[in-house]
Amino acid sequence: MESTEGTSLKNIVVLDTNVLLADPNSILSFPRAEVIIPETVLGELDKLKTARVDPDLRFRGREVSRILFELGEDASLIDGVDLPDGGRLRVASLDSDRGLPEGLSTRQADDKILATAMQVCSASAPDCEVLLVTNDLNMLLKAQTLGIKVTRHGDGTEGGFMRRFVIRPFQRYKVPIAILAIAIAVFAAILVIVFTTRTATTSVTLPTEFKQLLSDTQQSAFDNLTTLQQRPKDPEALLGMATYYYGLTEQARIANDRSSQLRWSQPGIRYYQRYLAIQSGDADSRADYATLLFYAGQTDKAIQEIGKVLEGQPNHLNANYNLGVILMSGRNDLSGAREQLTKAIELAGNNQDAHAIKAQAQLLLQQIDAQEKATTETTKGAVQ
Repeated sequence: MESTEGTSLKNIVVLDTNVLLADPNSILSFPRAEVIIPETVLGELDKLKTARVDPDLRFRGREVSRILFELGEDASLIDGVDLPDGGRLRVASLDSDRGLPEGLSTRQADDKILATAMQVCSASAPDCEVLLVTNDLNMLLKAQTLGIKVTRHGDGTEGGFMRRFVIRPFQRYKVPIAILAIAIAVFAAILVIVFTTRTATTSVTLPTEFKQLLSDTQQSAFDNLTTLQQRPKDPEALLGMATYYYGLTEQARIANDRSSQLRWSQPGIRYYQRYLAIQSGDADSRADYATLLFYAGQTDKAIQEIGKVLEGQPNHLNANYNLGVILMSGRNDLSGAREQLTKAIELAGNNQDAHAIKAQAQLLLQQIDAQEKATTETTKGAVQ
């Protein structure tokens, strides 16, 4: 399957430093676009570590750095990494040898960001649209005089329609995973207290009063962590933790909190990898793993893992359905998505338990029809 790197993303977004500091999630807010962060912006973020500025501003700077670190953990930000919703992120350097337009100086950070945006424009295909996003009034005005398309943050169109449709292949826990931020903080604090005070010869026992502060799912996660302290390769505990983080990722996805979605998906992916190294034949868990990879923006790997499921079980309903969603949302492969969704509908048949999947697949096919019709009309209009 062709990666995003090999496809042409027609929307290119260049982010200014103030946008990232106002909303670290802005990195993940432009579906099916190539998001560019000028190297100069990274330098400005780095200066915040020692600058005497508002603590909240430093916190948001660290949040941006954390998101970038997690996205670039297994790939190069210079070469580009996949993003959730089918986009791509890369860091762009300023080629000072090419010279700067009159009125811009390499001594000014804003000017270097503007010059980077202009170089991105000149290097892009003619049918690409490059948009600079900034909340700096002076940069807005200067960009307009230089002929750069520019907007304030918040004017963009939010995406994420497709993400509502991904289905888990197998629901292992009946208890709903509704975790509030304060509950997560309490849970983390309890883990720190208990695991840092235990000795090598004592077992971990959670005091009743502490345990009452946790949800059923958190208590289960604590038990799994305790088991893994003693038996790191316990498959049931590994799967339990993978499922726990999948639940947190789902909650973040539903809340459209892309930063938390990325944060919680990473440990979930690692637990699935450890579990599948032991139980490689668990098709349902591998399909879960593939879905979590998709949530983390690792679309190619997600497709590869679903391919492994379908190789052994070609009629795996949820794997066929989810592959259709990923091809449609993450790759814009409408013909491939149509094939998979059609097969999912056939596999669902009249099975009442699969009614929701069948209905959503039919809805997505309607979306594909509408998108193909719009493309055809646009093409005809261009020819005329």
